[in-house]
Amino acid sequence: MPRKKGEVMWPRLVASKVLKRLGSTNFVADFPSDSEYLLEIPHFDKKSFSSNDIIFNDHEDTQNYRVFVNTWNVGGVVPSDDFNVDDLLGTNHTSCDIYVFGFQEVVPLRAANVLGSESGRISSKWNSLIREALNKKTAKGVGNEDTKQKGKENTNSQLVQKNGNENDENGQFPQEFSCIISKQMVGILISVWVRNDFRSFIRNPSVSCVGCGIMGCLGNKGAVSVRFQLHQTSLCFVCSHLASGGREGDEKIRNANVAEIFSRTAFPKGSSLELPRKILDHDRVILLGDLNYRISLPESTTRLLVEKGDWNALLENDQLQMELMDGQVFEGWQEGKIKFAPTYKYYPNSSDYYGRPEVKRGEKKRAPAWCDRIIWYGEGLKQQLYGRGESRLSDHRPVKAIFSTQVRVSRKLKRLQSFFLSERFEQITSRLEMHSPKDDFPCNARLSLQLKDI
Repeated sequence: MPRKKGEVMWPRLVASKVLKRLGSTNFVADFPSDSEYLLEIPHFDKKSFSSNDIIFNDHEDTQNYRVFVNTWNVGGVVPSDDFNVDDLLGTNHTSCDIYVFGFQEVVPLRAANVLGSESGRISSKWNSLIREALNKKTAKGVGNEDTKQKGKENTNSQLVQKNGNENDENGQFPQEFSCIISKQMVGILISVWVRNDFRSFIRNPSVSCVGCGIMGCLGNKGAVSVRFQLHQTSLCFVCSHLASGGREGDEKIRNANVAEIFSRTAFPKGSSLELPRKILDHDRVILLGDLNYRISLPESTTRLLVEKGDWNALLENDQLQMELMDGQVFEGWQEGKIKFAPTYKYYPNSSDYYGRPEVKRGEKKRAPAWCDRIIWYGEGLKQQLYGRGESRLSDHRPVKAIFSTQVRVSRKLKRLQSFFLSERFEQITSRLEMHSPKDDFPCNARLSLQLKDI
């Protein structure tokens, strides 16, 4: 039947709305993303140096950083106000420099959430819980009860782009960690936090969203990728939720999702450097998420091996392990040794796997599987820990990893960093503070020091 004049086909409306949302490169953070913090420091004299002198005409050293990565499908369950993020970090957790939290299904994957706009309420709540957990040690014992209460109220507000002054005018306690990127696409949420003492050496944070769900483009499945440059090294983290299904051949759909994510993800080049645009072109790449790969064994055999704790026999038939060895869509990717029980599917608030013999008639018997994974690409990353958490909030268990990575650092820049942490810099700044606003020290100018004198 011919369409009436002015009538617009529903799929076209949906596709237009979805593509507009997926094309958005906006994200929230604790400080503006368009500033070159590496060079934004006060002016002292008339001699200057350029960023090219620092970055390109210099020899490089390396510096080690520790990166914590967590992925968890929360099944559309909203965390309570007293949810303890320490359950994700682990009881024996040792502090890292960078924290990457990836979530899937932070909202139920209903049509209203897939097609509607995102309010940011749920992502704000998760970020508030993360902020409180990471800065708990810093906050402990600081200020009176009124000050602490103000700090708590501030952490419960939504992240906004601001200058990132850790000593808030309202008396908020100093924070050791700040959020540099937080981005949500439907149910996928990724949030990246770093230590404040090297935050100024992070540049060009950006995001890219790819939907692989309904109609091949909706965001109920797909990936949110984030990248930034730390000193002279580019890092990329890809938080994914791939196609579900335990039938034979469903793994090919997941492989197609991965290929789409790798090909369609594109980052901006950046204002000052020719940064990589594609995922695999970055120096360090980590893929995390509910990848949904299953175990290619009969359900009864899978359950029997799970009861025996025979992880090796199960992993020999794990679809992702086979894809990693096959080296096609995952060529060059690696995964640490799995020494923990399958992370899916549990009864909520229970340690029992779903689909036992007493399951109700008509319910699917989903066999246990390692759906939730963390893998990495290329050289430069060394995994130090790979395990799972035991929070029972959803039908998945969270998975965590800790990596060490070497980052390229300019020698001149390293000397500059040491200078700003030295007594000499404190003496200079204390003299500046003694001058009134009418003195000849313009606060909006840029740094201009002779590096040979540092």
